[in-house]
Amino acid sequence: MNVAAQMTQRVARLALPNKVKAEKYMTVHLVKLSVGTESFADLAEWQQARLLQARAAGKPQELMHVTRHAPKRAPELLDGGSIYWVVKGFVIARQKLLDFRALEIDGKAHCGIVYDSVLVPVRSQPRRAFQGWRYLDAADAPPDMAAGSGHEELPEHLRQELRALGLL
Repeated sequence: MNVAAQMTQRVARLALPNKVKAEKYMTVHLVKLSVGTESFADLAEWQQARLLQARAAGKPQELMHVTRHAPKRAPELLDGGSIYWVVKGFVIARQKLLDFRALEIDGKAHCGIVYDSVLVPVRSQPRRAFQGWRYLDAADAPPDMAAGSGHEELPEHLRQELRALGLL
């Protein structure tokens, strides 16, 4: 059995089978560092550029993070979970998780974490640097920022200072 087939079987085992979908899971989320990103606007621009590149190449317009291992808690993640993005030491945004895909890259199994294109700002929360991704319990997830709260109009350097003070 090739590597892609093995990863496909693993992801299939982790996905929600039809007969189990009625069963309720405790939602969990993923936290991931957005390396090289400077701000919420920078993250949004980068993602829009990726979608435009996919469109120009005739590929599906979806956002996907490729990782070496499939999350073991896939049913809990797909039950309303989101990927929360850490930028410059703070969780600042989230996107709804949509799917996990088995991929083969250079003969090795990988997992594609597919997430929604809608980037939702959240109340910032400090987070130390880490490698890979981490699970985040729903109770510990930062709340979404209310639309029209005014945070969008603030210059990024001011937002970063307010985040550092715990005011945003």
